[in-house]
Amino acid sequence: MDYGVAIDTMWVLVATALVFFMQAGFAMVETGFTRAKNAGNIIMKNMMDFAVGSVIYFVFGFSIMFGDSIGGLFGEIHLFSNDLYEHLGLTIPQHAFMIFQTVFAATAATIVSGAMAERTKFASYLVFSFVITLVIYPVVGHWVWGGGWLSELGFHDFAGSTVVHSVGGWAALMGAFILGPRIGKYNQDGSSNKLNGHSLTLGALGVFILWFGWFGFNPGSTLSGQDVEAIALIFMTTNLAAAAGAISAMFITWVKDGKPDVGMTLNGALGGLVAITAGTDAVSTVGALGIGLIAGIVIVYGSELVERTLHVDDPVGAVAVHGLCGATGTLLVGVFATEGGLLASGSFALLGVQALGVVAVAGWTLSTSFILFKTIDIVLGLRVSKEEELTGLDLLEHGLESSYPDFEYKKDIVTE
Repeated sequence: MDYGVAIDTMWVLVATALVFFMQAGFAMVETGFTRAKNAGNIIMKNMMDFAVGSVIYFVFGFSIMFGDSIGGLFGEIHLFSNDLYEHLGLTIPQHAFMIFQTVFAATAATIVSGAMAERTKFASYLVFSFVITLVIYPVVGHWVWGGGWLSELGFHDFAGSTVVHSVGGWAALMGAFILGPRIGKYNQDGSSNKLNGHSLTLGALGVFILWFGWFGFNPGSTLSGQDVEAIALIFMTTNLAAAAGAISAMFITWVKDGKPDVGMTLNGALGGLVAITAGTDAVSTVGALGIGLIAGIVIVYGSELVERTLHVDDPVGAVAVHGLCGATGTLLVGVFATEGGLLASGSFALLGVQALGVVAVAGWTLSTSFILFKTIDIVLGLRVSKEEELTGLDLLEHGLESSYPDFEYKKDIVTE
């Protein structure tokens, strides 16, 4: 037995389990930050993101992402991932690598459900989940991790600030924009109202689960349990960025609004985690603090930009957390990287490549998501009826009287 391969394989599989557990974190965040009448619908979407994504990524997505490159744009398609993929130079079994990549693909898909929560048809959402895992995400993954054109330019995204999180964030932005705001979110003068989630406790639990799972998301991307120095550094940079993001968001809201905002602080931690994911292996611990602090700023003012300027209703802040912080963290690799970063080398070369990658991925994801959501809207309809939205998706989409049958919750009464 090659013990080195065994160690690497077990490390990747343990990391895979941690990343899979992040699905529970997403489910809790999205459920807690939305209203009780839609809790079952949120759970179903998160469950089916992973179930649908696992199958379609195995059948098509993995080969599009990691097959032999065709023009640097996408991989050669092999049904059911039926190829040896020797060009990847894997030191772990192919199936171990495949399941690790599967949980990443599911993460990109599930980001979108929170931004489109409380007013999206379940069947229409399933179609979206199918397509993003089939082609939108794998194409970007090929550009960066599968030997595509961005990787050839030296674009650095170690664990997916752009590949995973920005793809999910930009798709969430387009989906929420096309879908329109929830009933009662905006007034006629354009001002917005708070539609509070039903359980801050569940939301906080979800954030802690995600923080925990990120110790598989980032360190697991080494694909080697023997590279102990790299793993240890990545654990540190990951944790420091999350902590700094939470502290930054807390103090900004404290100064700006007179009180520290709980929900924004929770999202600040997530924003720090998303931002550090691109350069977690390439920056110092001090650089990680800087990235986290900047992410906290982006969370607070980015959320306001999305809600008040763009008038996009994002119940959980997914666009700011994943889209804006993912892009910011990717750019900051070009600033804080200990090799080639602006502060270390004085060169803008890496920063330029990072900026090109951010723009290219945003352009691809926004354009394909626009086409996808518009097509779904025309063919199936994207949004539920006013009656369904006011009553709650649990009852009329799933026949579920209540996700909390032992409790009563206030029904929404909205006048237009």
